Amino acid sequence: QVQLVESGGGLVQAGGSLRLSCAASGRTFGSYTMGWFRQAPGKEREFVGSISYSAANTYYADSVKGRFTISRDNAKNTVYLQMNSLKPEDTAVYYCAAQNTGHHIVLVTPEDYDYWGQGTQVTVSS
Repeated sequence: QVQLVESGGGLVQAGGSLRLSCAASGRTFGSYTMGWFRQAPGKEREFVGSISYSAANTYYADSVKGRFTISRDNAKNTVYLQMNSLKPEDTAVYYCAAQNTGHHIVLVTPEDYDYWGQGTQVTVSS
């Protein structure tokens, strides 16, 4: 069992940057594949990126590739989403998700994950 708490959202101008954090409880964080998703009003939840438990593998949606970076600090039980060159279309509630895989794999669909945070709002103004 793991509980996730996101932070770091806010309002930023287009072209700006934000770093989201997701703090996890539990003693086995290091065995979890982590993911970031987002959901804009009236839209489906969308995959943003994923990182394997050892950070050996990462994978990003095409819409954020080259602008967003996922990292993790297993000693701090925290995963990060660095977002640069933000665009108005990045506006959404951002969620982190966790799945105990114990393997160097990334996961890209919401159904792959058992644990979710409450979300943090990111708003990018034009």
